[in-house]
Amino acid sequence: MKRSYRAELETLEKMLEIYCRASHGGRPLCAGCRELLAYSLERLRLCPRHPKPACKDCTVHCYAPAMRERIREVMRYAGPRLALRHPLLALRHLLGF
Repeated sequence: MKRSYRAELETLEKMLEIYCRASHGGRPLCAGCRELLAYSLERLRLCPRHPKPACKDCTVHCYAPAMRERIREVMRYAGPRLALRHPLLALRHLLGF
C-alpha cells in the first residue's frame, strides 16, 4: 500500500504537536520543533523512494544523525499518544495509507 505525501505530512505535524506540547509547552510549535518539522518535510519531499517506505525500514538514511535521533525521540513519545488523540490518523499510518 502506498502512503500519500499528504498523509505523511499530516501525521508528522500531529506527532510534533503532541511532543512539543508535552516537552516544551509549545502551542504553536516551539522554534526547535518548527526547525525539525521543516527539516523533516524537506527530507520527505526529496525522498528518492517511491512508494516511500517507513524511514526505519529504508536502506538510505537521508536524515543527519542528530536529526534522526531527534525525530526518533518524537516518534517514541508521540506514536502511542497519536492513537488516543487522532485514532483515524494513527490507524491510517499503521496500515500504510
